[in-house]
Amino acid sequence: MSEPSDPQQRSEPEAEVPPTGGPSDARGRVMITGGAGFLGINLARYLLARGYEITSLDLAPFDYEDCRDRVREVRGDIRNRADVDRAMEGADLVVHTAAALPLYSPEDIHTTDIDGSRVVFESAHAHGVHRAVHISSTAVYGIPDHHPLYEDDPLHGVGPYGVAKVEAEAVCAAFRERGMCVPIIRPKSFVGPERLGVFALFYDWAKDGHGFPMIGSGNNRYQLLDVEDLCQAIHLCLTRPETAANDTFNIGARVFGTMREDYQAVLDRAGFGKRVRGFPAAPVIWALRILEALKLSPLYKWVYETASKDSFVSIEKAEQKLGFDPRYSNTEAMVRNYDWYLANAARFEGASGVSHRVPWDQGILRLAKVFF
Repeated sequence: MSEPSDPQQRSEPEAEVPPTGGPSDARGRVMITGGAGFLGINLARYLLARGYEITSLDLAPFDYEDCRDRVREVRGDIRNRADVDRAMEGADLVVHTAAALPLYSPEDIHTTDIDGSRVVFESAHAHGVHRAVHISSTAVYGIPDHHPLYEDDPLHGVGPYGVAKVEAEAVCAAFRERGMCVPIIRPKSFVGPERLGVFALFYDWAKDGHGFPMIGSGNNRYQLLDVEDLCQAIHLCLTRPETAANDTFNIGARVFGTMREDYQAVLDRAGFGKRVRGFPAAPVIWALRILEALKLSPLYKWVYETASKDSFVSIEKAEQKLGFDPRYSNTEAMVRNYDWYLANAARFEGASGVSHRVPWDQGILRLAKVFF
């Protein structure tokens, strides 16, 4: 999901850039934390098209040419109350997307995802912002033993990121008790324009005419989500009556197949005749555990421990209470993301990092590419 950039940037001088154009809006101003991230930019575009004004709070610059002159930019850290208060000025609604992802240090995950969330909600409450949408994750369910998953299933965070996401939801619950409307969205892994991260690894292999290894047979059902459908769900949480929206919702694709089918669709799109190849899950998982411990692989536990298992949630609650109506299937979302990657790959040549905005360093996995 969307995130602040590398926490080491926090010492940079903060800057605030006012918008220089765009319509005067009657629908209100939405402050988006992590506004310069993958979800943040897609949400900004979605809401701008529907007549909202936008403020972006992020450590990273809001450098998107298509709409940066229509967005009020505040450079800052969600862990810094002064930064958040500056961004909160004039806000009518908040969408909290900022998070430190699993490749960050445990300390940065804790201080950003838990402490930072508390700062955001405290500022919103102090500024009289009544409704703030929190973007959580289906990682709060851990590695479950049944499917589909429902919103009232037990929460078992795996690793620092999963644990922090569970605790951040507890922060949300505390502010609901203080009278705020705090919709919580638990999205499946989402893809679409601007999405790189771990998906860039797969798209890079497909682009260069290589197949892709699969942990296990690939016959497990694994639900994804298109970022535009996630933006729809967020907008519904911003606009539906409080009696419907002040709740917790799973969000995912309505139509999805197996891992093998959905990833093969991208290889078919690439046009080299390559296939997905399955490998026994247990030895691959053990190998990835070792590589992760040695910091030679970008794949983290929640990714490789769940990749060979079913992973899907029920979206009935969002459909019934919010009117959520996802447009894209898994296959359509992945192919759409791949097409965007092809059109923009040259921009990211040689870049790597730990956010969704840039490709993750493939590490030793790059050497395996020649075998597929």
